[in-house]
Amino acid sequence: MAETLRPLTDWFRRLIRPLPPHPADARPRHAAALARLHAASFHRGWDEEEFLALLADPAVIGDVMGSTAGGARTRDIHGFILSRIAADEAEILSVAVARRRRGRGLAGTLLAFHMRRLAGLGVRHLFLEVDEANRPALALYRRAGFREVGRRPGYYAGADGHAVAALVMRRDLT
Repeated sequence: MAETLRPLTDWFRRLIRPLPPHPADARPRHAAALARLHAASFHRGWDEEEFLALLADPAVIGDVMGSTAGGARTRDIHGFILSRIAADEAEILSVAVARRRRGRGLAGTLLAFHMRRLAGLGVRHLFLEVDEANRPALALYRRAGFREVGRRPGYYAGADGHAVAALVMRRDLT
């Protein structure tokens, strides 16, 4: 009897497993969750008010990665990306993925989605700054086609109080 039910049981388990995370628009209702995620990811995290101001700015485009439709439930946000658009250029302001979700390709999926969205909005050139010692981020950006175009010495304050350089990277979207 148990062997007869096994295919049905396996089918049911596949049916009810959680949906894979997927990108959606960042909204003001996500500000508190984004602030918590940012604070857990960076030495100097942005607070909820800073996220509210960014998300209210019409030049800022944000995407969240969540496991529910539209990322609507803030407790289910696993990552985010924010960019500011100026003419046909944009700058990535921040990218973060929850520690427990890192190493699963979420940042790459989110970045690819975000770049397609920016390209659809007419952005031709995308820039970012990244801590030169952040090897996972550098690997992500290089895989996505970004190349180094500059260096800013002493740009970031490190956790130990020492200033670290930022690499300026660029990717053409067209």
